[in-house]
Amino acid sequence: MNWFESLRDLSHREAAGRLLADGWNVCGLGDWATVWRSPDGALVARVSPFEPAYEVFVELCRTLDGHPLLPRIEFDAPLMGGGRLTVMEFLMPVEPAVADAVVVRWAAAADGDPITVIRREAERLDAEAGRSIPFWGGLDHNPGNVLQNPAGEPKLVDLFYAAGLEIYRVLRDDPARIAEAVPADRRRFICDIAALARLSSPDELAALRAAADSLD
Repeated sequence: MNWFESLRDLSHREAAGRLLADGWNVCGLGDWATVWRSPDGALVARVSPFEPAYEVFVELCRTLDGHPLLPRIEFDAPLMGGGRLTVMEFLMPVEPAVADAVVVRWAAAADGDPITVIRREAERLDAEAGRSIPFWGGLDHNPGNVLQNPAGEPKLVDLFYAAGLEIYRVLRDDPARIAEAVPADRRRFICDIAALARLSSPDELAALRAAADSLD
């Protein structure tokens, strides 16, 4: 059995503990997730406690499996309570000029450019997600979403996002709307995302946790 299957349906805390025990190390921290690098350096595991949007990017990568501008996904599964674990090839930062050139290619969408296939499929998935995923944010194709593999080949990552500021504003001001939009089993750890831990004051965290607890 694939070792990653043993992480399926764990909480994000349990999954992170298993990765740590197996020799993985934290190599990145985003707004929604912590990224762990495998002992051999070949893979990274993105672990999120509350993930309303990332499955759409995974679907894009799987639909266009083998596309030279998309990362290779090794494993993907929901985690208990609404999180997500995604394992993919390790990628590195690129020079700003390389990232800018990829963004220009995206905007031009020239016939015959491989990036055009990604843009068309991403726009289709974006339209679908906008109709089905609460607090959907849309497409995000800024230069920060361009990385490269160790061979220097550029890759597009994190092309979609959830409207995080809106989610937490609504949670604070009108928590019943969150209860209506997000099933209980998908928001258990809604207050555990990295951006809240990094940027919120103690009072802000307490208010958000109280609002989330009021939904149970």
